[in-house]
Amino acid sequence: MPVAEQQAIQTLEILKEEEIAAPIAVVFETLLEQLGPYNERPDKVPLPMKLEPWPGGRWFRDLGNDTGHWWGNVQAIKPPSLLEISGPLFMSYPAISNVQYRLSEEKGVTKLKFAHRASGWMPAETIEGVHLGWENIIAKVRERVHTRR
Repeated sequence: MPVAEQQAIQTLEILKEEEIAAPIAVVFETLLEQLGPYNERPDKVPLPMKLEPWPGGRWFRDLGNDTGHWWGNVQAIKPPSLLEISGPLFMSYPAISNVQYRLSEEKGVTKLKFAHRASGWMPAETIEGVHLGWENIIAKVRERVHTRR
């Protein structure tokens, strides 16, 4: 019987802090929409998701006919200041992630603190490429907030 090759467990931590010139409620609502029906890949290909904004709510891609991809569950939500999701996210291998969006407002400007922490078996290309996806989501939130006004 062949012996399976052993893989190292990897960890990942991405931290970002952004300021968005808009009220916290508008930024939070836009974030939920961007993580949901307006989600898209960095190459602009639509990747609409469903986000159930309550504790235990699912974050998933519904492909119809009872098919799709489960990305995680809402671990904590306190509108408009916190959204935390735990699950495998986009990873189709043994890994778990925790994603946090923490928002605060001062003088009409919202500070968005983002953290993605993961551990498990993750290929190097995943670790290298995951920054692009999160940067894209945050950029789209900023863009959509300014078009809403």
